[in-house]
Amino acid sequence: MIRGVIFDLDGVLVTTDELHYQAWRQVADREGIYFDRTINHQLRGVSRMESLEIILERAGRAYTPEEKSALANRKNHLYRELLRTLTAADVLPGVQALLAELRRRGIRLAVASSSKNAPLILSRVGLKDAFDAVADGNDITHSKPDPEVFLLAAERLGLLPEECLVVEDAAAGIEGGRRAGMAVFGIGTPETLPKVERLAAGLADTTAEGLLGPG
Repeated sequence: MIRGVIFDLDGVLVTTDELHYQAWRQVADREGIYFDRTINHQLRGVSRMESLEIILERAGRAYTPEEKSALANRKNHLYRELLRTLTAADVLPGVQALLAELRRRGIRLAVASSSKNAPLILSRVGLKDAFDAVADGNDITHSKPDPEVFLLAAERLGLLPEECLVVEDAAAGIEGGRRAGMAVFGIGTPETLPKVERLAAGLADTTAEGLLGPG
């Protein structure tokens, strides 16, 4: 029986893909590294340093650990500046209604995000107090698809993994939820999440019953 729903943040509750793209694009352009939206799509659901490694695959030279750290910090500074433009209007359609519906059913709610900026994002869009627990990149050692962030979210909800449902839009997150021993629900299409049986295009396209099943 599902007693808690654990939501990924970016792409499920809010979308900051464009802001990530703009920040990484500025970093790549300054370094003379080719970067486009197709490459940016590969960065979804992975950590900042892992994203940087993907971008640097197209670099014309090797980078030292210190240089990599500086580039990652520059990207985060640019991204955090862009986050200041977020408002409650950036919450994706259907989110507020679905959270309220789950609350009425007595379901506990959490966010599990690999992003260290999750608290800032939740605050900017007015969702800071909408969840019983948050686990994010500030709390974990391993990013998705490692199950660490989901297991921590369940622990903070006071629930067992098998009592939780993960809602994710990235393959890495889906895999992480499964590794955690949790049920999974995908946000996307059969093309973007081909190995997910239960999915919807967005939270506006499902209901509490659709997520949890009848009863």
